[in-house]
Amino acid sequence: MDREADVAEARIDQGESPFRANFALGENSSATPDAGAPQQIAVTAKDVSVFYGKKQALFSVNLNIERNRVTALIGPSGCGKSTFLRCINRMNDTIEGCRVTGEIKLDGTDIYGRGIDVVQLRARVGMVFQKPNPFPKSIYENVAYGPRIHGLAANGRELDDIVEQSLRRAGLFDEVSDRLNTPGTSLSGGQQQRLCIARAIAISPEVILMDEPCSALDPIATAKVEELIDELREHFTIAIVTHNMQQAARVSQYTAFFHLGNLVEFGPTEHIFTNPTEERTQDYITGRFG
Repeated sequence: MDREADVAEARIDQGESPFRANFALGENSSATPDAGAPQQIAVTAKDVSVFYGKKQALFSVNLNIERNRVTALIGPSGCGKSTFLRCINRMNDTIEGCRVTGEIKLDGTDIYGRGIDVVQLRARVGMVFQKPNPFPKSIYENVAYGPRIHGLAANGRELDDIVEQSLRRAGLFDEVSDRLNTPGTSLSGGQQQRLCIARAIAISPEVILMDEPCSALDPIATAKVEELIDELREHFTIAIVTHNMQQAARVSQYTAFFHLGNLVEFGPTEHIFTNPTEERTQDYITGRFG
C-alpha cells in the first residue's frame, strides 16, 4: 500500500494527473462518452459575461452542454463556475446589480430573449442546491408541489403516480413509502438531498443543475447521490458544480475548468484529467493550486 502511495506521489511530482494513478477513471462506464454515438446540444453558451455591479465575474464563456450527459464544472472557489451555472436558469436575475451579457440557448431558444417566461424556464431547468432545502411540508407535498402548481396532474391519482415515480427515480421511495405524510425535514441529510432531487424531476425538466450537491453529505450519502446522477442522465441533461476532483472524474462525461472567471479548458473528462491541454488545468487537478 505504501509503495502504491509513493508511486502516485511520484507521478504527481512529475506533473501527471493523480486520477490516472488512483481513480481508474476509464473503468467507470459513465466516465467516457459513448464512442460513435451522435449527440445533441441541450444548452449553448456564447460569449457569456457576468457583472456584479462594476465587478466582472465571468469573461466571454463559450460552452456547449450535451443532452443526456453529465458536465462537471470545476475550479477554485470564486472562479465563476456557480455563477455560470445560475445563468442557465436565470437565478442571477434575483441578485441586485447582476448583469448578464452574451447568449445562452436552450434547445435553440435564447433564454435571455424577449418574451421568455422565467417561471416556465425554471420548470424546464431544475436546480439542486448545495445544502438540502426541503419545504416545511410532508415528503409527499414536497414532491407534489411543482406538478400541482404547473397543472401537470389532472387528478389525485395522476399526482400520486408522479410523486411515486419521482421518488423512485431519486432512489428514495422504498425508504419513505410508509411515511409520506411525515415532514421532509425529518429525513437524514442524504435523504433530504434525494428528496430535493425528486422534487426537481417531478416537473420533468430537460436540464438539472446541481451546485455542489454532495458537499454537506457523508461518504455513504454521497455515493448514493453519485449513483443516482449516473442513472438520471438517461432521462435528463445534468450540469454539476463540484470541488471534489474524484467526484467529477466519477460522474461526468465532460468537464469544464474555470479560473478567475475564464473558461480555461473544456472537453471529455478523461482527457481533462489525464492529458489536459492547458498548464493551468494540469496544475489545478494535481493540487498545485486551488
